[in-house]
Amino acid sequence: MTRRTNGLIGTWAEAQRQEQRRQQAQQRAVEQERRERERQQRAAERAMAQNHREQQAEYRRRRDADARARTEEIDAQVAALEGLLAAGTGAPAFRSSAMLVPEQVEPFAPGQLAVPIVMPNQANYQPSSSGWGMGANQRAQQEARARFERDWYAAQAAETQRLRQLEEYRRQYDQWAATRLAELRRHNAGIRDLAETLRSGDSEAAIQFFSAVLYASSVWPQDFPRRVSASYDANLKQLVLDWELPAFEVVPEVKSVRYMPSTDQDKETARSAAQRRGIYRDLLAQCVLLVLRDVFAADEFGVLDSAAVNGFVDDHDPATGNRTEIVLASAAVARADFDRLNLAQVSAVECLTGPLSGALSTKPDQRAAVPPARRPAEASPVVVSRGSDEAPDLFTMDPIEFENLVAELFRSRGLQAVTTVRSGDGGVDVDAHDPDPLSGGKIVVQVKRYRNTVPPTAVRDLYGTVLDTGANKGVLVTTSGFGPTSYTFVRGKPMTLINGAELLQLLEQCGLQGRLDASNAGRRGRGSAAARPAQAAAPAASAPGTSDADANVLGMVWSGSVALDVCTLVCEGNRVLSDDYFVFFNNDATPDGTVRSVPATGAAKAAVRVCFDALPARADRVVLVAAIDPTVNPHADLAGFTDAKILLSDGTGAQTLDELEVSDGRGGETALVLGSFRRRSNGDWQFVIGGKGYRGGLEELVGDFGIDVE
Repeated sequence: MTRRTNGLIGTWAEAQRQEQRRQQAQQRAVEQERRERERQQRAAERAMAQNHREQQAEYRRRRDADARARTEEIDAQVAALEGLLAAGTGAPAFRSSAMLVPEQVEPFAPGQLAVPIVMPNQANYQPSSSGWGMGANQRAQQEARARFERDWYAAQAAETQRLRQLEEYRRQYDQWAATRLAELRRHNAGIRDLAETLRSGDSEAAIQFFSAVLYASSVWPQDFPRRVSASYDANLKQLVLDWELPAFEVVPEVKSVRYMPSTDQDKETARSAAQRRGIYRDLLAQCVLLVLRDVFAADEFGVLDSAAVNGFVDDHDPATGNRTEIVLASAAVARADFDRLNLAQVSAVECLTGPLSGALSTKPDQRAAVPPARRPAEASPVVVSRGSDEAPDLFTMDPIEFENLVAELFRSRGLQAVTTVRSGDGGVDVDAHDPDPLSGGKIVVQVKRYRNTVPPTAVRDLYGTVLDTGANKGVLVTTSGFGPTSYTFVRGKPMTLINGAELLQLLEQCGLQGRLDASNAGRRGRGSAAARPAQAAAPAASAPGTSDADANVLGMVWSGSVALDVCTLVCEGNRVLSDDYFVFFNNDATPDGTVRSVPATGAAKAAVRVCFDALPARADRVVLVAAIDPTVNPHADLAGFTDAKILLSDGTGAQTLDELEVSDGRGGETALVLGSFRRRSNGDWQFVIGGKGYRGGLEELVGDFGIDVE
């Protein structure tokens, strides 16, 4: 049987690999920025050279230096490939103790909360002409004393508040520190138990340990694959490995670069095919030897007498055209024979094919395969696979691993975060704390690995948890998305919704990996939790088979400075067809594109494009509504909504066909039904003025149309 790795070692090895990815991502970003600066500098210098002949000589010298630098960079790449084995043998051998972590947590750092409030000094409040006694300056003395007492009481109140906040922050820190320290101790205890299990010769422990050794190794270049399948033959004390090798393209095709002043271009000299093949064959042999070196050197428990390694590339088989694992190098080596080698001085190809009797493809660039020494499945029914160039699919990831990944995401962004106990967590999957004394505080995080849209009830439940726990904020993370009801509900509340697309972006920014398999994704979220005006939204695709001639633009005009969200509901009777047919600030268009927000033009302040004839057959109403934008005018009402009308235009918005009057707003109300277009029996659409107002805002209004918002 084949079993994916999990458990303590897998978690540790993956954490090591994630940290390497994060550092590598930062290094690549710095390098990319450096190259972009150099490119911009060269472009500026080229322009200067054209306008100033006296700078041409310097320009040519710089270009020549750039060409030499590129050549040196290519030479360095080749040297690194040729010296991989020598560099790897110089690295210290892996030890199980390397997986132990210090049992200590970050010290308590309250920041400004640790600084006492400075109390006012009474001496600074005395009038300059006299003391506090009676006399001509009595009034000035009384005013000075009053100012002092007022400032003193204010400072005393601020100090009391600081101490209260400091005590609460300390309580939260102690709780977090105790949980974190317990995790570290459990981890270290597990590592020590593993060492004892390995000493007893346990097969599964050996597989887990040695595959983790290779996967977490730091000697391999960052662009090399790191995929391994492993098994262990306890009778022979033999480790059997399938290890992925780098592709032929890792060898630079260019040999050198030379600047040509006559054409002001760089000329590249190609590396011969024979030379590239020789470098590549040597590299493959080095990889196999380095794998053998790493596992034998890490065997501090004496459980290996031999090891078999099959180096493969994941490529198209030239014989069948199908993608498969093609073995290009292999060897089965006894430990005693390997220990007699001086790896720092050997020729990798001669060593592998000579003393070790290994096999190496003569034409690896053409993917000519060699027989494998022994495959993992032949050695044991238990095969562990680890690593891949492809990020893990979040849909199929173990639920606990997924929660740990989200917690690691928060920690990578500078927050303190731990996963909660599975039972009795109160609907909280991750407890996070932002240590910033001004904007920080407790954050409760819930993780929903859904394939379909997260129901609004989950969003409301999390908000209830925020209130019950006294948290500063709630965050709901999902692999799918959220409907308009959820986005409407969180407006103005301390809540953040992170859909699948946003989660992948955040993981990438923090050097973490994850993907959403398109075959498993289901419906995805449309946008972020932040509201955006409908008129600024990017146009969605038109309904199939429609054009501007088939559509109308409805432009909303009104007087007054009040900021409004103009929304559209496609209904059957008084019920919206579904949440997706509610077009608002966070849902630009209906799924079929028949209704979508468009940029407003002319006098209009908001606009929507409707393809009436292409609407679903059961849709008989298109309802336009307006609501106060609470992010712009949180305390406003519709008293400032006057002289309102709808400009009915053709599909381009250039020609006004009609002006439709709508009701003015009323004080105390924050949402209003402007009117509705209703389908008649003959297929025509007739506008009916609205006028019903709501004091509870957009949430109350859409509730009347069947959208579940509390």
